[in-house]
Amino acid sequence: MNLRDLEYLVALAEERHFRKAAEKCFVSQPTLSGQLRKLEDELGVLLMERTSRKVLFTPAGEAITAQARRVLAATKELRDIARTFTEPMSGELHIGLIPTVGPYLLPHIIPALKQHFPELHIYLYEAQTQVLLKQLADGELDCLILAQLDNMDSFGALPLYEESLLLALPADHVWAGREQISLGELKGEKLLMLEDGHCLRDQAMGFCFAAGIGEDTHFQATSLETLRNMVAAGSGLTLIPRLAIGSHNGSLGITYLPVMEPEPSRTIALLYRIHSVRRPCFNEMAKVIGKLVKELL
Repeated sequence: MNLRDLEYLVALAEERHFRKAAEKCFVSQPTLSGQLRKLEDELGVLLMERTSRKVLFTPAGEAITAQARRVLAATKELRDIARTFTEPMSGELHIGLIPTVGPYLLPHIIPALKQHFPELHIYLYEAQTQVLLKQLADGELDCLILAQLDNMDSFGALPLYEESLLLALPADHVWAGREQISLGELKGEKLLMLEDGHCLRDQAMGFCFAAGIGEDTHFQATSLETLRNMVAAGSGLTLIPRLAIGSHNGSLGITYLPVMEPEPSRTIALLYRIHSVRRPCFNEMAKVIGKLVKELL
């Protein structure tokens, strides 16, 4: 048994297809299949059922694959420990971001990160919060940049910036000429929201529920850009994070109003496994990102 065999096993568990798993591991399908058969022989158990259409893992296969993930994560941690003592700001760094942060933050920070840390090879992954948290816990990602929630206490967190949520409304709306609006004035309104799974939806719903604001249940958006265009079409109002407004302020037939008393906002943080040896790297990154966004906001 060797680490490469475990990589083959995990790849097959993720792809559920021998050819795709082999391509992911940059080996031939016969090589991957043959090594997994040897692994089964060595362990003395059947790991999967092979059919012409799909791969079905046995209970033993599922349990051993779960342990293989932990072994590979621990191996990566060993390499990271060594790198931390030699070149803490070098090597690969796999960062996960949520869809309501990534597209609006990355164009501002990537050039600066490349300039400050030229030996750091950054890989970016976008997914919803619960998917990213699992990938971080499993060691598939090194850190996350997302909105901080109460259920994240098992991870370490470095706050990056506080971001307000502004009310987006059609440019011809009766409130469009105002400079700001209080949350209480929205009582009885129904706002457009993102679909389930987005943490921004949960946060916005929290503010709305407390203020007596409802949700327009006729529609749920898959992205902030869909929400923005629904507002531009005159189909309703919504809350948009400050960084996502960017150059759109005053364009597309949309007006953005600051909301006060209280001001809806969210904390964007860098999350990492609490015992990660790459903490020095995260500290330096957080300083650069925090300073950049402070200037933007």
